Amino acid sequence: MKGNYAAQETFRHWGVTAPPRRSRHRPDVTLDPARAAARTVTESLSRRTLLAGLVGVTGAGALAACGATTQATGSIPSGISPAPTTAGSPTTPLPTSAAGTRVALTAAVDVATGLKVPWSAIVLPDRSVLLSERDTAMVRRIAPDGSLADVGAVPGVSPSGEGGLLGLAIDPQTFTTTPVLYAYYSADGENRVVAMPYAAGGLGEQRTVLGGIPRAGNHNGGRLRFGPDGYLYVTTGDTGERDRSQTREQLGGRILRVTTTGAAAPGNPFGTAVWSWGHRNVQGIAWSAAGTMWASDFGQDTWDELNVITPGSDYGWPTVEGIAGRGGFTDPARQWRTSDASPSGICVGPDGAVLMAALRGESLWKIPLAPDGTTGEPQRLLQGTYGRLRDVLVGPDGNVWVVTNNTSRGTLSDGDDRIVRLPESLTG
Repeated sequence: MKGNYAAQETFRHWGVTAPPRRSRHRPDVTLDPARAAARTVTESLSRRTLLAGLVGVTGAGALAACGATTQATGSIPSGISPAPTTAGSPTTPLPTSAAGTRVALTAAVDVATGLKVPWSAIVLPDRSVLLSERDTAMVRRIAPDGSLADVGAVPGVSPSGEGGLLGLAIDPQTFTTTPVLYAYYSADGENRVVAMPYAAGGLGEQRTVLGGIPRAGNHNGGRLRFGPDGYLYVTTGDTGERDRSQTREQLGGRILRVTTTGAAAPGNPFGTAVWSWGHRNVQGIAWSAAGTMWASDFGQDTWDELNVITPGSDYGWPTVEGIAGRGGFTDPARQWRTSDASPSGICVGPDGAVLMAALRGESLWKIPLAPDGTTGEPQRLLQGTYGRLRDVLVGPDGNVWVVTNNTSRGTLSDGDDRIVRLPESLTG
């Protein structure tokens, strides 16, 4: 229920210690040397080790469930037709590593540091990683050799509050032949989804896929993913207008399912773009190997949620929050106190569990999935280690990567914000 082709020559290499960064003292951001000291073990690995780790995996493995290079795996809901394949585009999965394969790490390692409010990270077929910065509107690229460079700023972004450049996605069916980057951002007066031709050196002229999505200072949703059916899923927030989530004609407080032109996808339950409704502020979606769609949703004061998403279902906000057992509404699979979670990005990890990045809860939550689709007891990982976590993904090395979110609020450590790759011993 709950263009622009000007690439900047800014590079940072994995394992190279950057010059000390000046602390930014703001009322809502403080420097935390204790948390930084707790991570000094990550600096002990050499750059050679890091690069060997990256090139040691020839593909993307289980990245699909986290919205990476390959299309999300799993079955398509009954009665729903998959998106047609574009002529000449690949119809088979992109090259992947063997199931469960990952590069061995002995400790957590910083992939990139000094980021400015990063929001979304996705893996490309060439094993590079693109990330969005919310307030700078910049798309940045981590190359397979570990260098970090600006791809370009997205025109039209009007950042304020929790709005700005948010989610990124690629269409795995067509990207290798027609590279297009999809982005969700806050513009003047609305949130919108756009498509831009992509090259490592810049972004082409954007085309609006879907506009008119409500925007505000907060609750803007913003996650994009292509599902196992080949259609684009878009999460939106209620923008603080609670009744919006229960008004069928609205685009806010929803998960939307559209074609790459922005039309309602065939098989949508109401004949519109709406896939599910009654949400407050969904910022994470992913699919398990069985094809089950999962979504995280911010609660208000009581319960944050992890939901199983089914077409046409109403998840109850604002009438109910959390597990209510009330007819007409779909209860979450799991719920957390808002102080323990405030969830954003999610993915399905290498071992099949749902991983959920928590902001206020400053943790990575792991929710095991049983063969029958039920959830096991959630496990709290990394509590307080890296501060607020905005996104989680399976990286090109097969390991779990997390994206921090400390430069906009919370407790700031030297090097923040950062992307960190985690060893199997920490995530399973």
